[in-house]
Amino acid sequence: MKVKRIKVTPIAFKDAPLLNASGIHEPYALRSIIEVESDDGFVGLGESYGDAPVLSVLQALEPSLVGLDPFDLNGLRQRVKSAVAALPQVAAGAELAPGSHPSKQVANAYSAFEVAFLDLQARSLGMPLVTLLGGAVRPEVPFSAYLFFKYAQHIDTPYPPDRWGEAISAEQIVAQARRMIDENGFKSIKLKAGALEPEHEVACIQALKAAFPNTPLRIDPNGNWSLETAVRMAGLLEGCLEYYEDPTPGLEGMAELHRRTGLPLATNMVVTDFDEFRRSVPQDSVQIVLSDHHYWGGLRDTQALARMCDTFGLGISMHSNSHLGISLMAMTHVAASVPNLGYACDTHYPWQEADEEVIVGGKLPIVDGNVRIDFSKPGLGVELDQAQLAKLHDQFLAIDIRSRDDARQMRKYKPEWKTVKPRF
Repeated sequence: MKVKRIKVTPIAFKDAPLLNASGIHEPYALRSIIEVESDDGFVGLGESYGDAPVLSVLQALEPSLVGLDPFDLNGLRQRVKSAVAALPQVAAGAELAPGSHPSKQVANAYSAFEVAFLDLQARSLGMPLVTLLGGAVRPEVPFSAYLFFKYAQHIDTPYPPDRWGEAISAEQIVAQARRMIDENGFKSIKLKAGALEPEHEVACIQALKAAFPNTPLRIDPNGNWSLETAVRMAGLLEGCLEYYEDPTPGLEGMAELHRRTGLPLATNMVVTDFDEFRRSVPQDSVQIVLSDHHYWGGLRDTQALARMCDTFGLGISMHSNSHLGISLMAMTHVAASVPNLGYACDTHYPWQEADEEVIVGGKLPIVDGNVRIDFSKPGLGVELDQAQLAKLHDQFLAIDIRSRDDARQMRKYKPEWKTVKPRF
């Protein structure tokens, strides 16, 4: 079996005005959809970032992968490395997610195609992808409600306001949580913080604790609090948190925070590759690693990370950015294969509009907080809706966003806004 065709399609879908440490989400999120077709008619699917630097690498790789055996993942990795080395070096700009950093180009591109190659392998063998990964240790994967402070609508109103409305006050955040739990059955809650005054964000966690006393809570300031602020907020958060996610920047800062508070610290910002993992362990910087297969180098590398976490006594869970169903199912299949998955995973999926999914049948159900694997279907278990793909590609062509920049978007609301980290 050989790869006959590679197709990378950039898409854009509506994204709510969600606040974060960098600023605010732009009206559209960018993704890329990957199709890998074999000479015997199977098609594997992948989904990755759609920002211009990532897209340029994915598109540059298209011709070089034709003729490759889809089981030859070592060959895939080598071709990715060669393609990235041949491209002009991209200067590091605003980093909205660890995976968007230029240093992650190889891992990003390899992951995007590895998922599609593994999907193709599993389809050709007539088995679910998780079986190819060693088998499922759980038939469904738990996810958490992912709350955001948000404005009621985008300042430039490119489309009508979303159904969620404003969420700034503690009462509004509790209402957002209640609605998300009612619709999806989530059993844990994460609040994206680092956007407003720390005391206000902590007050919102306290309000969530009062409203949902038996529900595990996390807060994620995205490294936007100084060490002293993070220590001070830890005192106010005592007894409220399942874990404290990326409150302060750097391995050293996180290590000192843990020494001074004893709170379990989780990360998807200071440990984002195996070198950072190696450096973090002696410092006891983090106690839980939140993997994102998009920038850790794919599904098999995520499994390797899970084994390393088990070896060194660290917890493991998983993180996502704005994504659609292909990415969600890739995440679900690998999470189902990880024995030591200790916490519900993150997903932005409930924020995505119902009519902007690219898989046949529309949005995947989240039931009782879980995404279930359909073991009767091969590969990822989803099929690409070509009409929806075309619709979202046309939407990509119609907008002028080519690289996400939440700080630039925030300056439309607050012209004086600057990127400062930590801000508080």
